[in-house]
Order: sequence, then C-alpha cells, then structure tokens
Amino acid sequence: MIEDSGVAESAESRTETTERTPAGRQNARTRSKSPTAIALERLRRDKVAMVCATIFGLFILIAIFAPLLTTLEGQDPTTYHQDLLDDYGFPTIAPNGEHWLGIEPRLGRDLFARFVYGARPSLIVAGSVTALTTVIGVVVGLVAGFAGGWVDRVLSWCIDFVLSLPYLLFAIAVPAVLLSIFVGSAEGAPPDDVARARFFSLIIVLSFFGWANLARLIRGEVLSLREREFVAAAKVLGVPTHRVLFKELLPNLVAPIVISVSLALPQYIVTEAGLTFLGVGLTEPTPSWGVTIASAQNYYRADPLYLWLPVGAITVLVLSLSLLGDSVRDAFDPRTRR
Repeated sequence: MIEDSGVAESAESRTETTERTPAGRQNARTRSKSPTAIALERLRRDKVAMVCATIFGLFILIAIFAPLLTTLEGQDPTTYHQDLLDDYGFPTIAPNGEHWLGIEPRLGRDLFARFVYGARPSLIVAGSVTALTTVIGVVVGLVAGFAGGWVDRVLSWCIDFVLSLPYLLFAIAVPAVLLSIFVGSAEGAPPDDVARARFFSLIIVLSFFGWANLARLIRGEVLSLREREFVAAAKVLGVPTHRVLFKELLPNLVAPIVISVSLALPQYIVTEAGLTFLGVGLTEPTPSWGVTIASAQNYYRADPLYLWLPVGAITVLVLSLSLLGDSVRDAFDPRTRR
C-alpha cells in the first residue's frame, strides 16, 4: 500500500488502448504509470537534460578510460620532460603529436595526461560524498520524522548542531588534524602518503557537513507522510517498523532524494576544486584539476591553456550538472508541465 505524495492523477498518468471483440464490443485496457515513470518520461523528452546528461557521461568516460587515452597519446601524468623547458621553466614546444595539449611550465608534465587523470579525483570525491550524505541524510531523516518523541529531538539537535558549525574553518582545520594523526609530520612524510591522507580527509569533512540539509528535508516530508492512511493501515496490520520506513515511506521520497542528489553533485565538484585551490584539499602528486589551477595561476599569461583547460572543464561539467538538476527538479514536480 504505497501512496505517492504530491502527484495527482491526470491524463498523463494513464493511457488507454482499446481492442474490438468479435461481438463488436470494445474492451478498454488501462495501464497505470507511477509518478517516477512519468517523471523519467518527461525527462527523456527534455532536450536540454539529454544534452547535459551526455556531457556528464562524456566526462565519466574520460575519467574511466584515462589510462587508455594517455596510452594512445604515448604519455603519462607523472613523467617530467625537463629537456622541453627553457632556462626559465617555460615550454619550448607547442601542442603537437607527442603532447596533444603541450606540457606544463616548470615541471614539464604532459597537460593532456594531467587533464584526463584530473577528472578522476573530482568525480570520485563528488560521487563518494554525494552517496554518503544521501544515505546518512535519508536514514536520519526517516528515523527522526517517523519515531518522533525524544528520538526526533535528539536527531534534530544533531542536525542543527552540524548546520551551526563554521564549515570553512573545519574544512581547513580537520584535514590538517587527520593528516597529523595518520601520517605524522607532512614535511617528512612521502608525498604519496600525504596526498592519500588529504584525499580521504576531504571526503570525510565534506560528508560530515553535507548530510544535515537532506536529513532536515526528509524529516519534514516524513512528518506529513506518517499521518497518511497507508501508514496507519500498515501499523494496524503489524508491519515491522523497518518495512514501514523502507517499503512504505521511502518510495514516496524518491522525488526529493533525486533532486537533492542532482543538485549536490555539482556543488561538491566546485567545493573540491575550491578547497584544493586554497591549499586545504588535494595536493601533489594527485593530478587534480584544482591542483592544476593552483599551480597555473602564475603562468596564465605565458601559457593560457595551462590554466583555462581545467577551468573550462570544471565550468562545463558544473553547468551541465546544474542544468540537469533543474530539469530533474521540473520533471519530478507535478505542478510543472512542459
């Protein structure tokens, strides 16, 4: 007994087909569509959403097949080509058949290899944080809204406490603390260990601060849904609480969850690049777009491609995800029609 909230029955939710019997009578067959199926159908008809989804899929393919792409070029993201730099550290070559996008100043690493491998950390961090915050936020919101009483008060206090913390200060301080705990002094530690610790600490910090907004949203939705007849009927029938939460309530929360995920993903991509640019995110030798932007800020006049390549990639990726998120929100909103 699942009731889909906020979606009224309409002509769009039902299609009727008729077939004539030998007696000349017509038997009508009605096929019902769920609100999720209706939303996905509307999303497929949205050209902007399909273009943005294609661009996002292209970036995912670039990240997955980065080793293959660099093999085709014949380069890798870690080799230093010092012989292709002048005395001042500037490249002596332009983009060519061996280095498709040229090499970076000062170190001489291949820009194309750094670019395709740089898509991986951004997407992995953003995807991991989005998945963790979604799971935590949904579970906490479900339990808080359905249980009520002291459980709701405790969980609501935790949500308000997390939202009240100064996010930027903790994002700067916590990675340094975690680095000192698991690695020790950053000065004497191997660069790979420092980069790995920075990577996981960034995911931990972003996940800790990211779940509270979704938990508050889900809690508010559950507070209204728990008074519906289908929840009361499930309680009367003796359905276990976990089945009520995940079989009865959760399917009615698909729309806000999908919308939250589609809007959170570009936000975390920008956050990762911003924190890395400030020096509190990912570090060398991780081939991150944020690391490249931080290194390229002193060379943007002499070598514009060094800076504008990762900036353009982040801009296109975030814009595509933002427009896709808006399309998803419109598709799942029963009050909008396109």
